[in-house]
Amino acid sequence: MASPFFLYGVFYFVISICFIFPSSEFVSAGFTVECIFSSFLGSEHENFMLYHIRRTVTTLLCHAFLPLGFILGSCLLGYSNPIFILTEGGHMWKLFVIGAVLLPLIAIYMVWLWWRENWKYHPVSKTLVLFTESADWRTVASDINIEFRRVDTFYRDTSSLVKVVATDNWLIKVSPYKLDLAHQSDSALVLSSSDSHSLSIGGPGGAQFLNIDVISTRTGVNPFTIRLDALDFKDLQDKVSRPITVLQNITFHQTLNDRFLEAFREQVAENPEYTTNEELDLCIGCMQTTSNVKLRKLCVDLTPGEEPCTNCYCRPMWCIDCMGKWFASRQDQDHTETWMASKCTCPLCRSRFCMLDISLIQQAS
Repeated sequence: MASPFFLYGVFYFVISICFIFPSSEFVSAGFTVECIFSSFLGSEHENFMLYHIRRTVTTLLCHAFLPLGFILGSCLLGYSNPIFILTEGGHMWKLFVIGAVLLPLIAIYMVWLWWRENWKYHPVSKTLVLFTESADWRTVASDINIEFRRVDTFYRDTSSLVKVVATDNWLIKVSPYKLDLAHQSDSALVLSSSDSHSLSIGGPGGAQFLNIDVISTRTGVNPFTIRLDALDFKDLQDKVSRPITVLQNITFHQTLNDRFLEAFREQVAENPEYTTNEELDLCIGCMQTTSNVKLRKLCVDLTPGEEPCTNCYCRPMWCIDCMGKWFASRQDQDHTETWMASKCTCPLCRSRFCMLDISLIQQAS
């Protein structure tokens, strides 16, 4: 049976990881640096730059004290003896204790260096100085604060740790220990890569994320990368004054309907094909593509109380893209996660069908 000290160690480790990398549940419960120390940090809306200077400092100190907290907690709970730790503990344990004591001291010393002359030596303050002819970083900070308070500011939580902010003139990446800043007038934005995921809590068709490199031509300003949901790309593009260069080998979906249509095509491609020798006309939806889908009942009705699918006797008159757009338009726009499992009606005869009842057409030879 596991010892109480081992169980305490596992519990403390899990809580520490969740504190450093908070999940949505921990964020909702207020188990974050921002919530716990909200009275010290102040208001992000009122003073954006000072808020994040204090937040980075507080985050650094909190994380640095976690190993020491484990040792002090074990002693207070009686799982270990301070005298034993210093005299009888193994070499690895002693090294851990020394590191746990030194880490907060180093963090405190760094914070003291940054705090001098009203945060003049903080890394964020040093970065802000690069954007002004004078040596007063507070002038630039005041301009950013004013712009951030405007109602049209682009503000996205790209993860529980990172946020992306775009004001009229600034691009800002907020991370636990620092702020990356770039002025739009001297920056180049390049969409360098994208990655897709089949599972997403946001809706059907999974999720696609874009990696946008922000490269400043100003001396001393480091480039950085912002990772953004593809659905937010258009909002960012409308906010920034610089064009976003998209590399030729990158394709992405800018809207939820684009993502749904991709998932729609994949599902229909897995369904049995419909073979016919009749001549097909142009799709009556777009009048550009030959009709290539047929509705016919293939599914098995297993859900009691739900209106079953019915046979459709209409001849093929739609292409797969127009049928997918029609299907999406008939769904609940507030519950996108249900689209793939929902049903729709034929645009002509109103026969009810689901995703399994759509077949690609195969011309008979």
